[in-house]
This record gives sequence, C-alpha cells and structure tokens, in this order.
Amino acid sequence: MSPTLIIKPLPFSLLPRHPFPFRLRTIRIHRNPTTSITAFSAIATGPDRITRFDSHDSDSDLISTFNDRVLTEHFAKRNSGRYKPDLEPDSESSSGSVTDEEVDKYIQLVKQQQQRGLRELKRGRLRNNTNTSGGGNGNGNADVAFSYKVDPFTLEEGDYVVHKKVGIGRFMSIRPSIPEGSLTPIDYVYIQYADGVAKLPVKQASKFLYRYNLPNESGAPRGLGRLKDTSVWEKRKIKGKVAIQRMVVDLMEVYLNRLRLKRPPYPKNPAMAEFASQFPYEPTPDQKQAFIDVEKDLTERETPMDRLICGDVGFGKTEVAQRALFYVVSSGKQAMVLAPTIVLAKQHFSVISERFSKYPNIRVGLMSRFQTRSEREEYFHLIQNGELDIIIGTHSLLGSRVTYDKLGLLIVDEEQRFGVKQKEMIASLKTSLDVLTLSATPIPRTLYLALTGFRDCSLITTPPPQRVPIKTHLSEYSEEKVIAAIKYELDRGGQVFYVLPRIQGLEEVMSFLEKTFPDLEIALAHGQLYSKRLEKTMARFVDGEIKILVSTNIVESGLDIQNANTIIIQDFQLFGLAQLYQLRGRVGRSNKEAHAHLFYPNKLLLSPAAQKRLEALEECGDLGQGLQLAERDMTIRGFGNIFGVQQTGDIGNVGIDLFFEMLFESLSTVDVHRARPVPYKSVKLELDMNPRLSSEYINNLDNPIEIIKGAEKAAAKDTCSLVQFTVDLRRQYGKEPYAMEVLLKKLYVKRMAADIGITRIYISGKTVVMMTNMSEQVFKMIRDAMLSDVHRNMLVFEGDEIKAELLIDLPKDQLLTWIFQLLAELHSALPALIRY
Repeated sequence: MSPTLIIKPLPFSLLPRHPFPFRLRTIRIHRNPTTSITAFSAIATGPDRITRFDSHDSDSDLISTFNDRVLTEHFAKRNSGRYKPDLEPDSESSSGSVTDEEVDKYIQLVKQQQQRGLRELKRGRLRNNTNTSGGGNGNGNADVAFSYKVDPFTLEEGDYVVHKKVGIGRFMSIRPSIPEGSLTPIDYVYIQYADGVAKLPVKQASKFLYRYNLPNESGAPRGLGRLKDTSVWEKRKIKGKVAIQRMVVDLMEVYLNRLRLKRPPYPKNPAMAEFASQFPYEPTPDQKQAFIDVEKDLTERETPMDRLICGDVGFGKTEVAQRALFYVVSSGKQAMVLAPTIVLAKQHFSVISERFSKYPNIRVGLMSRFQTRSEREEYFHLIQNGELDIIIGTHSLLGSRVTYDKLGLLIVDEEQRFGVKQKEMIASLKTSLDVLTLSATPIPRTLYLALTGFRDCSLITTPPPQRVPIKTHLSEYSEEKVIAAIKYELDRGGQVFYVLPRIQGLEEVMSFLEKTFPDLEIALAHGQLYSKRLEKTMARFVDGEIKILVSTNIVESGLDIQNANTIIIQDFQLFGLAQLYQLRGRVGRSNKEAHAHLFYPNKLLLSPAAQKRLEALEECGDLGQGLQLAERDMTIRGFGNIFGVQQTGDIGNVGIDLFFEMLFESLSTVDVHRARPVPYKSVKLELDMNPRLSSEYINNLDNPIEIIKGAEKAAAKDTCSLVQFTVDLRRQYGKEPYAMEVLLKKLYVKRMAADIGITRIYISGKTVVMMTNMSEQVFKMIRDAMLSDVHRNMLVFEGDEIKAELLIDLPKDQLLTWIFQLLAELHSALPALIRY
C-alpha cells in the first residue's frame, strides 16, 4: 500500500483570538523580487461563518503566482545554459529517455566523482597539515574523512566562528580552567554570543566549530547567535541546506546530460611513446598522473572529457595539453586551443608548432583579431574544410563565422581571464566536446566544481627540479625601493617586468625610468598597441634587447623568459588575487632566485579585501600553491555566479566552511533525495465539483471543445506546458470566469500531484488525505523547503498516512483553493530533489 500524506491541524492556541467569525485572507510572501507565493492566514471573524474566497482578486490569483514561479525557474535554467525543453517531465514523457538503471548508475558515478574531488582536495589542502582538529589524521590517506572544522588554537581574538548547534559567535580566547569534581585544569574555548558567553572544552569545540567566512568582501555576519534561543539559527541552517540541495540537483542534471552524450573512445596510438619522448625533461610524479588521467579520459571513456589541470606556471600543464592534442588530431579530429590574450596565443602557437613540426600531416594555425580581412577569410575556409588540425587563438575563435569540420577537443587556458559572454560560449561548446581546462589559479566556480567532484581535476603541485620559490616583497611605494629592486636585477644581468593595473600611468612610469636609467632599452606593452608593434616589442624583450618592459597585465600569462627574474607590480591592490599570482609567476622560470615586488600607495587606505589578498600572498609563497590561493580567492571575492543563478544570502547564513561540509554531506546522501513522479493519468482527485461554463464565455471562445481538450493535453504532458497553455489562454481571452478557473485549478492540482508523487487526494470528514510514494527523507526535504511556517507545522509524516484535519468544514471551492495552495508549496520544493 502506498504511504499517505497526513496534514496535522494547527492548534487553536496558535490562532489569533477575535470575537468575529473566521474568514480566509491571502498574504503574499515574497521569495525574491520576481516571484512570490500566496499563503492563507486564518483571520478571526466568528466560528460559524466563512467569507467566500474571491478568486478574481488580483492578490489571490494563485494560478498566476504559480505560473510566475515556474516561468522564473524556466528562464533561469535557460539563461544559465542548462535549459531543457521539459521543465518537469512526468514519468510517461521521461521514462523512454531516462531509465531507473541510468539514474542509479549516474548517482553512483556522482558519489565516485565526489570521492575523487575529496582526494584532490586533501592532496592540496592537507599536504602540510598534520593532525589538525577535524581535518583527518594528517597521514595523507585519501580514505580519511575530510572536514572543514577549525582547530581552535589557530583562531585569533575577534575571529567569527560557527558552532554547528548554536550559530555564529565571536572567538574570545582559550584559557585553562579546572572543571567541577576535578583537580586537573583543561583548556576551554570562550565564545561571545548575542546573549552571553559560551565556555566549551577544546575537545568539544573541535567537533562543532567552523571558521566563519562570507562569500563576499564583508567580513562581519549580520548578527550573532543566541545561546538561549537557537530557533533562528536552525532556520538559517535549513535555508542553507535547501540552497545546497538545489545546487546539487542543478549540477546533477548537467552532469547526467553530459554522461548521456556518447563518442567512441580514441584509439590508443603507439606513436604516443615517440611523441612523449620528445619532452626534454623528466616528468614529475604529478605530471605523470595527469598524463595517465587525460589518456584514460580519451581512450577508455565513451563520455566527453571535462578535466581541469591545475598547476603553477612552469609546472608542465602545456605538456599535458600537447599529449591530449596528439591523441585527438592523430585520430582525424580538429582541436581548438583558446587563450585569453594574443600574447599567450602566440606563445602556444610557437611551442605547439615546434613540437608538431616533425609531423607534416598535422597542420597548426594561429588566428587573431590582428589578422587582415583576407587572412581571416582564408583561415575560415581552411578550418571549415578541415585543412587545419590545431587552431590556436583568442576569443575570435568563438565567433559565428568560424565553422569547424570535425572539432573534437577544446583546450581552454586560464579560463578566468575570459569575459562573461565568452565563458557562456565556452560552456555551450562543452556539451559536445572533450574539454581540457588549464589554470594556475582556477576561478572559484571551476575550483568549486572540481573539489565537489562534478569536474575531474588533476593537480600538478610538485615543482620541477631546480625551481626555487619566488621571494615576494610587499611594501608601501617609494621611488628609492623601485630603483634599488631594478638595479639589483640589472647588476646580475637580468631583465625586469614593471606592471601597472591600467594604461593610464604607463607613460609617466616610462618617463621616470628613462631619466633614472638613460642608457637602458625600455619599452611599453599594452593591448591598445598596433599588433605588429606589440609583437616586435615582445620579441625584443624575449631576445634580451629590452631590459625593462613597462606593461599592463597583458603579460599575465604565456611569457616564458628565463632571464627576467624581477617583477615590480605597482598599485597591487587593484589586481585580483589570481592575477597577482599569475603575474608573480612571470619570473622564476629558471634556477635563479626571483623577486616579486608588490607596492601599494598607503596601507591604511587598503580595503579589507586588499588586506586579505596581501595576507594570502604572504602565506602562499611556496611553489605549487595555486590551488590553495584559489581557495582563498573564494573566501575573498566570493563564489560569484557559480550555478547560473545570482548569489544569495544562503551561503552567508552559515559561512563558507560549514556550507562546504553540508555540501559534501548532501552529495554523500544524494540518492535518498530522489522524488519519483507518477503518470498524470494515474492521479485521482476525489472532489465532486464540476461547475458549468457560462454560455457567454463559451461563445467567446473560438473552439471551446478543443480548448478544453488542449488544457487536458497540456496538463498530461508536463507542468511547463500547462503553464504556457494558461498564459496563452489569458493573453487571448483575458482572465477566465469562476467555472473555468475551477477547471484549471483541478488540472493544476493533478499535475502538481503527479510531479510530487501523489496518486490520490480525497476528503474524509474534515480530513484531507493524500496517498504518496515519497520516502520520509524526501518528505523532510520538502517540508524544510516550504516557505510557509503554518503549512510546515501542519505536515507530519507517520508511516503510511499523513492527515490534514481541517478545523472547520470548507465549501468545495475554498477546499480546492486550499489544496491548490498546499500543493503549490510542496511543488516549490521540487528543485531540491532529483526527479526521475
């Protein structure tokens, strides 16, 4: 027997007291500026009489409110690149395309991916961490549980922390104290809350405390928790949990769609051994593992590769990319190498052309906006006809004019440097291609997906032999310090990068340097220079003719100049953390000690975010810490537009560290949050209510019978179709009369019931009963996601039945409206559930 849904009545003690009879009033509860949900409140107007619910009032048009929510979610998915024509397919429409076996398989794959992500995270984050509280045992074993809990002894006075059961507090100190009944003092953690100070033994605190980091540049929470009343904190945790679950489901939809794409595995090419032997260095252990990972992705999988190679500049990411290129192009496919700047694109073209010069059948081309119109047209023709195998360029390769013959691989270098539109175009290509992303400091979204296991990730953290860490100097700007740094490098025969955040100011710096070093060759480089001039300048700098290059961050990526081992960055506070890390990586490409001088105008004028960047750079001074720096970047500049929806306060409610831990918990139990829709035709709504349409309305309709049939057909198909039908009907004929509204509400109720997994709705006395196939875990998730506290408190899951015992008898039309509203609340929780 199917379990049943019982709705528990709200106690009379919770209802407002008033000498008048009861009537129903609608209250609009806003979720965000574009959507809202209407909820009922019981207003006292007397025990025996209920005022008729006026369904024609604009504030009580539940159908419009429901439509607004569905359409908002619909367009949000479409705009984020995850649009599917059927928003919420029922089992009839979806069973042919997604089987239970497929879903079970992909849920297991997600869990496996999560474990891979955890292993990579542990390698990066716990490499130098030994036996910290909650962080594993420090032995590097990938099977040890990973946690974001904080070691209390690493906290400083004033730091904000999150106690999992109490909420956000301010760390005060750790002091020894002798507990009652003991003679031995133990250490206690003291935490300030809104209504007092908590005193916790260190061992206990280690199990429940997290550092509080916000996903934006504000370091302070909105308020501290209360020791005597944790209800507000529990609500914030629930909001965070629901937000996480929605994100997980959203990602899983993308992941499943990608898993269902098929392409034949590439054949293992015996010539790869010869190609690999041309690499002039002994690969590091991390490089070897990255080679193996990419080879398996291409030759053993039938689903497209989507792998992130994360490693510091000069650690060998390009060699991994070249081996992937060889596999793909030697199999007759084309490959695109996408770089954010022409400087980096030309660097790739030079390296790749030289490496593939021994293979005359493999043709390499470079395309950029600096080419003449005739040159570009020729390239369009070569690419379209398959006469170029490897196409290297900037975002111009993403233009509509570029048509590929048989594109199989996309390599994206430094994705964080591309604009929003380019990232969206890259995302659209990822749906059908093998993709390899290279980055020293991946953008937060990319890092996030890799760490949670939704993207494969290979870390290259082992520095090549003889590489030494770059010495980073942070100080207030002065001409004397700049001159001293430059003289030091010139005296040992080296070259210098001098980088500013903007073109404005370059000429001023040039003038200062020319006066100070009149006998030196000094040149400018920025994106607005004529291409041939820029190319010539860069070539002369590479050849050592130019001793000081004054530039913008156009030199951020790609330049590999062994003799340039000092970089000066002026006004570093105007750069992002990832940019600073990349710029610092321009030097130190040889075994010579390198120096990065970061200057700021006045430390007192630095913003909190700039202060944090300064601290992060000081802490991440060793080689191979790009991943750790990117993690810090997430806490400083936020997650950004991670999932295609705007960042909300849900992450800020609990802090990033607890958010991540809740995320991993959600992923590990992802299979229990699976809602199983039922066929629309199997839903029974036992509510005897069939009002007749007026002759006036029937005469107004072009084809009444076909319109009624169309409504039924739309409801049977899926929710989005029913919503679109209603929107079109109202657009053409205006707001429907009462009888037609009842008919539509019944269709909506059945459609929502089918989506949720409810097979029967009937009334027994004053009790509404809903038969459902949902599990208790799914029910709890739905209840947590509901906006209305009144409805949430009414719902109780008791084995196979849950009842809604109404306090009074309602007329049938108001009962239908009440059921509609309740189901709309339940239905709004569906984005937090896997639905197949």
